[in-house]
Amino acid sequence: MDLESVFTDVAVVFEAIGATTMVVGFVIALVLGIRSLQRREGGQTAFSVLRNTLGAAILLGLEVLVAADLIRTITSKPSIEDALILGIIVLIRTVLSMSIQIEIEGVVPWRRALLRSGGQLLGDAVARDAAATAATKAAARD
Repeated sequence: MDLESVFTDVAVVFEAIGATTMVVGFVIALVLGIRSLQRREGGQTAFSVLRNTLGAAILLGLEVLVAADLIRTITSKPSIEDALILGIIVLIRTVLSMSIQIEIEGVVPWRRALLRSGGQLLGDAVARDAAATAATKAAARD
């Protein structure tokens, strides 16, 4: 097995991880949105949770897919055509990522105080849900 085929397989694994991240993120977003509704936080809050969590999952998946494209392009036989295709793909995914991040945070990335990745945003959404569930359970016990 030559080195190029190994890196091609690695790129395919990265692509699968990126796609899986988005699918799992969708499921997590759906669950968090439903749980928000069950806590009677209102439809607008549930929609916001769903939208922000799904956006964070898409961001994380896009980051992994860009890594897969980089691995595939760098390890293949280099050509101008491959470099241009990679550049276009990275440009499109970067614009998508920035648009999603602006939608989630309401501010352009270079103006935010803390740098947050898609994974951190997804983790924040899960942590907020856990805190809200704990508060609901504590209120029910009282």
